[in-house]
Amino acid sequence: MVFSSLFFLYAFMPLCMATYMMVRSTKAKNIVLLIFSLVFYAWGEPKYVLLLVLMSFIDWYAALRIEAETEKKKRRIWVAVACVFDLGLLGIFKYGKMFASIFGEPPAFIANIALPIGISFYTFQLLSYVVDVYRREVKAQKQYWHVLLYAALFHQCVAGPIVRYQTVESELFVHRDPFKGNEIVEGIHRFCIGLAKKAIVANACGKIVDALVLSDSAIADPALAATNLQTLGNASVLALWTGLIISLIQIYFDFSAYSDMAIGMGKMIGIHYPENFNYPYLATSVGEYWRRWHMSLGQWFRDYLYYPLALGPAIKVRKFFSKFFSRKVTMHIQSAFTMAVLWFCTGLWHGASWNFALWGLYYFVFLFIEQTLLKKTLDKLPAMLCRVYVWLVLIFGRVIFRYTSLANVLTVFKGMFGANGNELSDFATVTLLKNNFVLLIFCVIAATPLFKMTAAKIMSKTDNRPVLRNAAYFVGYGLIPAVLLLLSTAALVGNSYNPFMYFRF
Repeated sequence: MVFSSLFFLYAFMPLCMATYMMVRSTKAKNIVLLIFSLVFYAWGEPKYVLLLVLMSFIDWYAALRIEAETEKKKRRIWVAVACVFDLGLLGIFKYGKMFASIFGEPPAFIANIALPIGISFYTFQLLSYVVDVYRREVKAQKQYWHVLLYAALFHQCVAGPIVRYQTVESELFVHRDPFKGNEIVEGIHRFCIGLAKKAIVANACGKIVDALVLSDSAIADPALAATNLQTLGNASVLALWTGLIISLIQIYFDFSAYSDMAIGMGKMIGIHYPENFNYPYLATSVGEYWRRWHMSLGQWFRDYLYYPLALGPAIKVRKFFSKFFSRKVTMHIQSAFTMAVLWFCTGLWHGASWNFALWGLYYFVFLFIEQTLLKKTLDKLPAMLCRVYVWLVLIFGRVIFRYTSLANVLTVFKGMFGANGNELSDFATVTLLKNNFVLLIFCVIAATPLFKMTAAKIMSKTDNRPVLRNAAYFVGYGLIPAVLLLLSTAALVGNSYNPFMYFRF
């Protein structure tokens, strides 16, 4: 089941909210949430509900043992047990086929393993819970079903944001504020914006991308490898560049839409999930871009991988090289080691294919260069020029990310500069862009805070003018969400199954 389906919009979600509102106690409300969350997950992955239940149980028990142990060595053993168990299962289900292929054709029992939806997200949440208990940042949860609810909560279980237990513990288990009318309205408003971003904008961009630089299903089909290579080789320079740019727009609206809908649903019941995007395409450096994009993932890697690496193995690496190089050089080596491991893991997190690992290392190179050589230069350059640089990095990075075949990657890179003997432009691409000109202009504006700033300015003009303020509030939080819901519904009729792009990560 996906948020952008008519069944979810007009059956599952209304039934869930109605049941939730009918019960009074926090415990009863959480039982309702747990039942609906398990049904939501089982809708598409019935057998893998058991995997989610098992992983939650192991981490719940490990956290209890960690809290009960007084010896640091024993506490570390239980952390290791949880990490090995969680990462081991993630490795089997997500990376088993990838690593087995190193030694030839994977055995049938490995090749037939399906990727459980959302396993990357809920694994990271459960790991953060266990580690936070070990660090004494949070108390271990005594009730198993509470940990299961934390991991399975359907708002963000499948594609984030990645939420730390301590962020939602109080609101979810300790104290639930009574319904606040303004928060429900704001939650519905945020949900409808996310729905429109997915159903109207991202899906429309996806059709353009499919026409210009192949669909995801075509890329993933081994039987079409030769056809895909020929299609990409014949694509015009204009088709490749615009297709990749629109692909970046598509993935932003698609992924941020899911986060908007999750945040909106949380707000409807008094739970405040962290923001996941902050207009990343306005960044003036690659480092800033990654501080604005998928922020919950970046914070997870910072807290649970980067800092432990920097304070442990990286120091040993620096000490080893200090025998041969100056302190300044060894500090750079330490930093490079930490960042390289971090971004290799970030790349692999996004997908079980070597192109994702390469993609992660690609960004490591730019981030390391910015950190060591370009920081002062970028600060002096005009913001617009810096954004052009960032967009170029993103476009070439998108090629590596999107195409799992190295042959396809090289063909696209060559074609972007006309080195395949391909045309500069073609009639079909020009026509497609003309027909979607208004959509693309809207996307450019919507990827900036212009709409948000305009709405805030309008509301500020109504201060001390109650009638105008009520009218503006009605339009912004009543009329606009209703219109977006109707337009999204119309867009989804006949096309109700359109999963979010990050479902496969």
